[in-house]
Amino acid sequence: MSPLSTTDPFAPATLGPITPRNRLIKCATFEGRTPDALVSDDLIEFHREVAAGGVGISTVAYCAVSPEGRTDRHQIYLRPEAADGLRRLTDAIHGGGALAAAQFGHAGPVANSISNRAAALGPGRIPAPMGMALTRRMDADSIATLTRQFADAARLAVDCGFDAIEIHCGHNYLLSSFLSPLLNHRQDNYGRTVEGRARLAREVIEAVREAVGDQAAVWAKLSMFDGVGKPGVGRGGHPWSGLNVDQACETARLFEADGFLDAIEPTAGSSLLNPMYLFHGEAPRTEFAAAFDGVMRVGLKAAAPVFLKHYPYRDAYLLPLAQELRKAVSMPLILLGGVTDRSSMQTALDEGFDFVAMGRALLREPDLPLMIQNDPSTTSRCVHCNLCMPTIYSKTRCPIRDGEVPDPLSPAGSSE
Repeated sequence: MSPLSTTDPFAPATLGPITPRNRLIKCATFEGRTPDALVSDDLIEFHREVAAGGVGISTVAYCAVSPEGRTDRHQIYLRPEAADGLRRLTDAIHGGGALAAAQFGHAGPVANSISNRAAALGPGRIPAPMGMALTRRMDADSIATLTRQFADAARLAVDCGFDAIEIHCGHNYLLSSFLSPLLNHRQDNYGRTVEGRARLAREVIEAVREAVGDQAAVWAKLSMFDGVGKPGVGRGGHPWSGLNVDQACETARLFEADGFLDAIEPTAGSSLLNPMYLFHGEAPRTEFAAAFDGVMRVGLKAAAPVFLKHYPYRDAYLLPLAQELRKAVSMPLILLGGVTDRSSMQTALDEGFDFVAMGRALLREPDLPLMIQNDPSTTSRCVHCNLCMPTIYSKTRCPIRDGEVPDPLSPAGSSE
């Protein structure tokens, strides 16, 4: 695409069978507002505010496809009992002028088996730190069950008014753990090679597409690099590397050839091994540990310098990795990571990306899209402190916006 592209991020755009009002997507950021594993009024209000703030699509996260697929038992899992609340939620998003997406996934080794009272699943017996246990290796029956659960969840979501489905193939959640050569040592058809490790994700994607047909857009959030080892094994990696960008590009080409996806959202980092590679900016080590009790708090305090690394923030920080994926496939891509102003939006479109995803900046200012649309010189008030990260265990929010910590951008250095 030419650097002089005039594609307007605020003009309607087609994504598979849907046409959101613009190219801005509120990305999936777990909201922590479902204490009973069901939609709450608080969750509805959260997305109503984001939808009214001007995004084209608001993505609800995290919607597990099974009880043991949650990171803890408070998260929604898609079942008939959740349907009424999900319909109220999609109605609220539509009422704000946006379309509604649901992020589907299974947490796999990131699941808390103690909280869920069910074993976490994985490609093999690998650590699941949240439950202080090892995962249960998936066999043929459990793989078939998982695929059916994704399909059933997809049908339920469409019946409840969702316009799009995001399939979570990132951050070492279950599908991503199968993609990782560091975590997947299987010697059957679900391991050994990139194609083998991608098989489960491809079967799930196909099942979801068959379940929804052209009633909803379907995209995958795909890790390009787990943040372990080197981004590209072919460019100086080592045997202890996790998923790298070369393998991710090969996986993306398989996804594109299958033809079941409308887009891919490149991401990076690992909730299991290196979460800050996704976020960049400050690493809230003390606050993160304080969100837990007992052994987990002690463990996080000790491991924080290794587990919560510091990566300097810059606008569009995932763009260099995502550009490798852009070269590998021709299908639509959604740029995530450091999109906070008109300039970064335009850069993404000029580089050949079709949509952009926003996260933390919308916690700070849900109406940031409207403000940018009305005044292209608008700058985000998000300071990338990442103090929102530990709040996912209570209620995801921006502590600066809520007055819990001083606002460094205010004249007095205090909260508004």
